Amino acid sequence: MISVEGLTVEFSVKPLFREASFVINERDRIALVGKNGAGKSTLLKILCGMEHPSAGTVSVQADVTIGYLPQVMILQDDTTVREEAQKAFADIQKVKERIDRMERQMNERTDYDSDDYMHLVERYTVEHERYLMLGAEGQEAAIERTLIGLGFERKDFERPTSEFSGGWRMRIELAKILLRHPDVLLLDEPTNHLDIESIQWLEQLLAQWSGAVVLVSHDRAFINNVSNRTIEISCGRIVDYRVKYNEYVVLRKERREQQLRAFENQQKEMADMREFIERFRYKPTKAVQVQQKIRQLEKMVPIEVDEVDNSAMHLKFPPCLRSGDYPVICDEVKKEYAHVVFDHVNLTIKRGEKVAFVGKNGEGKSTLVKCIMGEIPFEGNLKIGHNVQIGYFAQNQAQLLDENLTVFQTIDYVAKGDIRLRINDILGAFMFGGENSDKKVKVLSGGERSRLAMIRLLLEPVNLLILDEPTNHLDMPSKDVLKEAIRAFDGTAIIVSHDREFLDGLVTKVFEFEGGKVREHLGGIYDYLRSRGESIEVRGERLDYPAPKPDEKNTPLPLNPHPSPQKNDYIVRKEQQKQLRKAEKAVEESEKKIAKMEQRLKELDALLCDPKNASDMTLVTEYTDTKRSLDDEVERWEQLSEELEKLNI
Repeated sequence: MISVEGLTVEFSVKPLFREASFVINERDRIALVGKNGAGKSTLLKILCGMEHPSAGTVSVQADVTIGYLPQVMILQDDTTVREEAQKAFADIQKVKERIDRMERQMNERTDYDSDDYMHLVERYTVEHERYLMLGAEGQEAAIERTLIGLGFERKDFERPTSEFSGGWRMRIELAKILLRHPDVLLLDEPTNHLDIESIQWLEQLLAQWSGAVVLVSHDRAFINNVSNRTIEISCGRIVDYRVKYNEYVVLRKERREQQLRAFENQQKEMADMREFIERFRYKPTKAVQVQQKIRQLEKMVPIEVDEVDNSAMHLKFPPCLRSGDYPVICDEVKKEYAHVVFDHVNLTIKRGEKVAFVGKNGEGKSTLVKCIMGEIPFEGNLKIGHNVQIGYFAQNQAQLLDENLTVFQTIDYVAKGDIRLRINDILGAFMFGGENSDKKVKVLSGGERSRLAMIRLLLEPVNLLILDEPTNHLDMPSKDVLKEAIRAFDGTAIIVSHDREFLDGLVTKVFEFEGGKVREHLGGIYDYLRSRGESIEVRGERLDYPAPKPDEKNTPLPLNPHPSPQKNDYIVRKEQQKQLRKAEKAVEESEKKIAKMEQRLKELDALLCDPKNASDMTLVTEYTDTKRSLDDEVERWEQLSEELEKLNI
């Protein structure tokens, strides 16, 4: 579909990559990986024709359509969500006109056996199939299905796009691209503004996509679940691995180990040859062997070893003071604007806990964080524990930096005391060493700004970390180091994130924001997804954990393939909570049935008191049956109440 030959891109003395050649085929799911600044976004722009390479060619087959979603775009605000989505079908009318024109030609012509007529029929068939593929027969259904899949509600369809945040408007643009159904999808960080449910919906859609997909994402779980091929940009080279991302990680390590062994063996062989040549160079009896060794040495081609980019940031939070036992306690917290964001929020976060806030965008995760920070008013009681020192990383933290300052000045401005002597070391650890420290903030990429904002967070010791989407724009090595640093952090951490792989193994409790309520789930992120009946994949292994049906016994189920002893208590408590909720629901339903039947008996009593109905056997029979059912239900209610009392002990 797309052929790339000898591609070289140079913006400065050092090229981004050179002599890259590969082919994008139908049904390819390509994960484009590499560190921030390696050239992933640039390569996508070249593939869609927005930029041109320094050398090489990009050939696109005739009639192949390309859909490109950039990280940042200029969005219009003069339409509703539905009207904006309908723009995806603007080309359908042109296709319809071509089909109608060919239909008229076929009806008017009589040379049915000619090659030209058969060619016309073939073109008509292709165009008609394309017309159907574009969703012409079900535009509204396709729009509704796609928008809902990306997190919109039906009531949002008629709202002006200007009422939505930039992240939601990016979802509209993604919806338009998906609705056009291009042959090749180029997606640059499509998950940055999606919640977990929308990410999983997009995963399933891309897995079934009939064309090709090339995506850039730092969400390891997402690209692994979608990809069947991985192209790596590293140290100026492009290497193609025809496997999904997790398998690529293993193959890349094995390939480098094989190269190192072959390189070491070759170096030893070359060293032995040189030693032989030097030892017998001037001995006439060895002249022939020496010349043979010299020729062999000249013909040997040095084995190349893939360079490994080891410039990853090293993150370590400084020692912090001990906080109180309960850094955050919420008691009946409520927040509303024009509508109620959340109500009756009751939660307690203990010292040392690492917890996740998850849920759809707009459900109030960042709002509760702002309440904890004291940035906005709220109702109820929210207590910050004794001696709590908060470090806060907001979603827009990177945009709050002064663009006119250099990287060094940005850190020097906030550094205090002896830490100012170590600024260069800290910047070097975050890949801002050397001349990079003199760059202006305004020329930095989104990932570089995020790293710089993270440095600011490290300059003062804190014992409560609140991180709101900290992984957006961070590459995978940076996310791994950040994850390890948080895991080793002595204090408490609240993490708002939709990145399942980042949260996996990091948090031990999940707070779900949904429908104005906040629910606590014990265990990690995949335990939470399991409780929702999700089909999930962890490190390449598919784990299908259906939620228990109402009539099934509530027996403890393993939350992951290898549960740790520490999680067993979580499992038991979680199952106990489920049994308690089930018993409470059964009692409540029984009470409703009793009330309904008692009301009907009163109505029947009134009817039978009327002399006209005294001999109506239908009413008499209904009264007798209802009375019998009421007695049975009261007996059942007593049994259910006893079971509930036992669970509450």
